[in-house]
Amino acid sequence: MTVTLDALTPDDADRCAELEAILFPGDDPWSARAFREELRAGHHYLAARDGAALVGYGGVALLPGRLGQQAEAEIHTIGVDPAYQGRGLGRALLDALLAAADGIGATTFLEVRTDNVPAQRLYAATGFTVISTRRRYYASGADAHTMRRFPQGEHTPDAPR
Repeated sequence: MTVTLDALTPDDADRCAELEAILFPGDDPWSARAFREELRAGHHYLAARDGAALVGYGGVALLPGRLGQQAEAEIHTIGVDPAYQGRGLGRALLDALLAAADGIGATTFLEVRTDNVPAQRLYAATGFTVISTRRRYYASGADAHTMRRFPQGEHTPDAPR
């Protein structure tokens, strides 16, 4: 398997929506239109491809700090085709999104279902910690943890020591 990461394009939106419906049924999966709107808004989205086939995706909103404010980022979504799960693609996508956030010195936030233990382990392994729980956050009524990760690398002036 040779999977590469590159920019998600509007042409990928239909496949992303198809994967969303498989991965997040009952939790208001994103439509192709929602993916296209995220791209139009200029958010940073990546595709994982096995040859020409899109097998994963991830996106982050990057909000550079201005006028003395700390930069922030929010992981919007990460999804991997079930046939490709367990091969490190989710981690590769997350690492690439976090590199973009770290590049602007952003503290990064995300929400994850409280019952999605594999995702929580992945996020904890990359420096995220739970900071709160949002009751009935998802359309299914499931709760979500809000998680935070401080910037890493050279742009860490406001990170706690």
